[in-house]
Amino acid sequence: MSTETTTSTPQATATSIVLTSVAAEKVAALLAQEGRDDLSLRVAVQPGGCSGLRYQLYFDDRSMDGDTVTAFGTVKVVTDKMSTPYLMGATIDFVDTIQKQGFTIDNPNAQGSCACGDSFN
Repeated sequence: MSTETTTSTPQATATSIVLTSVAAEKVAALLAQEGRDDLSLRVAVQPGGCSGLRYQLYFDDRSMDGDTVTAFGTVKVVTDKMSTPYLMGATIDFVDTIQKQGFTIDNPNAQGSCACGDSFN
């Protein structure tokens, strides 16, 4: 039995992940490029990196038991039951500057991060 939670408002709460409108537009554009409307953006926390934990963001068509699903317009963000506690209240944004391009995660649960910013603890 899969438990799913669906939220349609992009406001940060202590129990959800937030995708900014800029990030949601980028995800929607990437999905349109792929020609797929059956994919969700999966955000996971995995062991690794120099600080102990690292983020993984990828498109996924699977549904796993215990997934939390949050909708931002046509974009769905999915977290697995092990990653959800690490990501509650986190905000995913997309930056496109001369210095950096890509998705960023502002996570209030992270106690520290490495110099490269790819991992946290």
